[in-house]
Amino acid sequence: MALLIRPIAPYDFSLSCRVFSGGDPAFRTFHRGIFSQAIRVRGAPVVIRIRDVGEDSDSVLAVDVFPGKEEYEYCAEDVGRCISHLLGLDDDLNSYYRATEADPVLARVNSALFGLKMPSSETLFEAFVTSIIEQQIATPVARKIEARLVKRFGEEVRAGKRTYYAYPRPEDLADADPAEIRSCGLSARKGGYITSLACMVRDGALDLESLRGTGDSDTLIRDLCRLKGIGRWTAEFVLLRGLHRLDSFPADDLGIRRAIGHLYCPGEEVSPARAREISRQWGEWKGLAAYYLLVADQHEMKSASQSRRDHTS
Repeated sequence: MALLIRPIAPYDFSLSCRVFSGGDPAFRTFHRGIFSQAIRVRGAPVVIRIRDVGEDSDSVLAVDVFPGKEEYEYCAEDVGRCISHLLGLDDDLNSYYRATEADPVLARVNSALFGLKMPSSETLFEAFVTSIIEQQIATPVARKIEARLVKRFGEEVRAGKRTYYAYPRPEDLADADPAEIRSCGLSARKGGYITSLACMVRDGALDLESLRGTGDSDTLIRDLCRLKGIGRWTAEFVLLRGLHRLDSFPADDLGIRRAIGHLYCPGEEVSPARAREISRQWGEWKGLAAYYLLVADQHEMKSASQSRRDHTS
């Protein structure tokens, strides 16, 4: 019987999972209303398939769990916690909407994307690896590279006739052959950053879980920037993705600055300083607001592209 989860309302499952559309089905994807991914529950890989069985605005998620090993007995409560973290189900969007309603631009975006919640990486290590991969390359390209890395170094888990791969652990990447990492599409420099981080975690030189207890985001960003290959942009995305710190605002990100430019400063090239200045009005919700603007901008770009294709066909 499927596990049922009731997210904190409001929540739009389809809208929130749309970011995973087109993902590698062996890793993580959203297809025909079903989100699927291999995750680890107490260290053991399981495959989850999630669909919304609620009515109207009352979202109820039905989760089918497929253990990778027949003798493994998972705890439904643990699975629920993992999924709530992964999909941001416990976020209180009403507080966010109230805090940003004075901004007329963002208020319109919030209305159009009502119920959108921002997902998180399954683990903090994954957030680091994902952010390193995405440094200075387009997101679609980065996703393909990441999927190759997962399938090459992640643990295999079967669900029916399908094969999935859980995200590689630090020990899976610490001693990886540099040539094999490069074969996934990574540069030698990025591959070195990832293996260096993996070795530090495996050997106990870096305790990622201890980072969750750091109260001040600015202090944490400064600490993370001391790590090899981690600059401010990467550190801020690690906070957003791995720690779900919704006050983290990656102002250096070109996509975020482009979205702000389109909606707040048409015709202007928005600098990181200008982006930070605009974001101050969003307070502790800066990171979530930036995510809403990114999603809105990407949707607008896709709609414009489709309109051009329709016009020329």
